[in-house]
Amino acid sequence: MSNARVLSDAYIAELPGYYKGKVRENYDLADGRRIIIATDRLSAFDVILTSIPFKGQVLTQTARYWFEETADICPNHVLAYPDPNVVVGTRLDILPVEVVVRGYLAGTTSTSILTKYKNGEREMYGIRLPDGLRDNEKLPQPIITPTSKAFDGGHDEPLSGADILDQCLLTRAQWDTVSAYALALFARGQQRAAERGLILVDTKYEFGTDKDGRIVLADEIHTPDSSRYWIADSYGEAFSSGTRPLSFDKDFVRAWVTERCDPYKDPIPEIPADLIEQTSKVYIQAYETITGQKFAPDLSGATVLERIRANLQPYFELQSQSGN
Repeated sequence: MSNARVLSDAYIAELPGYYKGKVRENYDLADGRRIIIATDRLSAFDVILTSIPFKGQVLTQTARYWFEETADICPNHVLAYPDPNVVVGTRLDILPVEVVVRGYLAGTTSTSILTKYKNGEREMYGIRLPDGLRDNEKLPQPIITPTSKAFDGGHDEPLSGADILDQCLLTRAQWDTVSAYALALFARGQQRAAERGLILVDTKYEFGTDKDGRIVLADEIHTPDSSRYWIADSYGEAFSSGTRPLSFDKDFVRAWVTERCDPYKDPIPEIPADLIEQTSKVYIQAYETITGQKFAPDLSGATVLERIRANLQPYFELQSQSGN
């Protein structure tokens, strides 16, 4: 894979209000719009490990599919898609709560409900789970397990609905709206995923408020980075045998690194090219299975960044006209 087809950085000097996130680069226009460019960077262990060809296009186009599939449920931030890696959206004030919806007793991290459950906890996130559940079992109904959203490199902390109200993170009306939206979005996601032979296991949503105070879905929705998917045909046998169902496992690179070093303490070795290529194929397979559409890489332009610059040219002119 030519380096020209990999987008590791997306800095564009002609655009204002630059902010660089782990994966996305953002530009705030004077008129209240935000340009969000999804790069191909792969983040883990609080660092950028490598870049995966076409990952940014996969994330943007998967989110586009879901934004369009759920537009009747709640408003989202999308205004335009000037490039396969780019969304232009309404700039929002992001709410300080990340909303995670879970349909199964799954997960591997210390804050996952499966880890907590196996440690004997039954009360978590303000919810009581019944005794006798097994690894990866479907929950009686989907639950919301919110966390505080750490904006400055801190760690997200588990919250209950009562915590959210007691800490004045959201108003009662906001929390009721966000909860209703999240459960409805998840139900639609599970329904569409089932039609594709998939199980949408859990996912996270981010919401913000627009200038009128309206709650709007932001960031991404039901992508391989924000969601856990299982292959439905693998679930029954895996559940019976106590193993994990087959998934779009984007953790190839993470597993490879942890086998070779302590990524929080040691220098991280260079990721081999064949592993990068394999991970790219997994992202593309995820897109095609989730959406039912063939992935069409955009190979126009000498480089991905040059193509994006060309497609964003009208926004340069808009800035010069506004005097910025």
